[in-house]
Amino acid sequence: MKLRGSGGWITFLCGGVATAFLLGGCHKPQEGHEHEKEEEKAKLVVSRPMRKDTVVSRDFVCQIRSSRNIEIRALERGYLESVAVTEGQTVKQGDAMFKILPLVYQAELRRAEAEAQVAKVEYDNTKRLADTKIVSETELAIAWAKLEKEKAHVNLAQAHLGFTDIRAPFPGLVDRLHLRNGSLVDEGDLLTTLSDNSEVWVYFNVPESDYLEYASQAQPEDRKIVELVMANRKVFPHPGRINAIEAEFNNETGTIPFRADFPNPNQLLRHGETGTIRMRKLVKDAVLVPQKATFEVLDHHYVLVVGKDDVVSQQRIHISEEIEDVFLVSSGVTDKDRIVVEGIRQAKPGEKAEFEFLEPEAAFKNLKLRAE
Repeated sequence: MKLRGSGGWITFLCGGVATAFLLGGCHKPQEGHEHEKEEEKAKLVVSRPMRKDTVVSRDFVCQIRSSRNIEIRALERGYLESVAVTEGQTVKQGDAMFKILPLVYQAELRRAEAEAQVAKVEYDNTKRLADTKIVSETELAIAWAKLEKEKAHVNLAQAHLGFTDIRAPFPGLVDRLHLRNGSLVDEGDLLTTLSDNSEVWVYFNVPESDYLEYASQAQPEDRKIVELVMANRKVFPHPGRINAIEAEFNNETGTIPFRADFPNPNQLLRHGETGTIRMRKLVKDAVLVPQKATFEVLDHHYVLVVGKDDVVSQQRIHISEEIEDVFLVSSGVTDKDRIVVEGIRQAKPGEKAEFEFLEPEAAFKNLKLRAE
């Protein structure tokens, strides 16, 4: 026996067991510690899978395109005389955008008009002679053909001159200006791009399995309605509708492009943006299991089932869908089985379990369950 003193405490070491006395009292720290451990040992919490109609969402990366997006190019060669728009400007249909120096085309038009006038005089003279039977009807027809030819030259010259005055073909937003006043432009040179963003077309690639599921069933209108999650992770305030599916699969990726159309009244979406399309579907009578009640072994999912005799067993499950905090189970367990939802590490398969049972509504209460 060894005696130690510290303040008002006297400690005896006897047989490896420490006993502390204070004013005639006795305290055994190790025994108290073991008692605390027993109290800290958590009981198992058991519940049942929940069966209910559940909305499942699928997300697909998408690309946003304007319903009308065109390149504005020069149709004739010349010097750029004026630029009537600025970058980022909204224009109306018919608004002037560019004007190419028209001197050459004006001269060509005047020459064509003069030649047409000469042909008109010749035709009038030939007609008077033909009326008096001095010339034949054949000569009159030739004069008429010549006049029509010169009129066509006039129309062509007017068209060339009109090509130097470039106007907006539809309302839209002007993109970057590639040339400035005084630039020499050739036929086909890019001047800018015009986008009509009042409606946007959103393209996303759907895997073959999802396409077959979508196309093999009669699609209600609500199944065609989709959401757009923008790059800032906010949902675009206006829903879209799937209106087109392309004709061919991409053999390299095994996907087929879908197109959803979105109204864009505030011009928030622009051509070339990216985002995520969210498609939703309703699964009738889905069996739901909390993700925290499952574990994986060699890429297989399992739950711990408590049988009628309260003995724990390991049961493999097959997952059909995954939503936040919850798995949709296609087989393995039903809503009649009892599964361990808390304390999986304390449960041991093959042993009888002491547990607390919670109704499914209470067990799922704190989960962020996306179900209806």
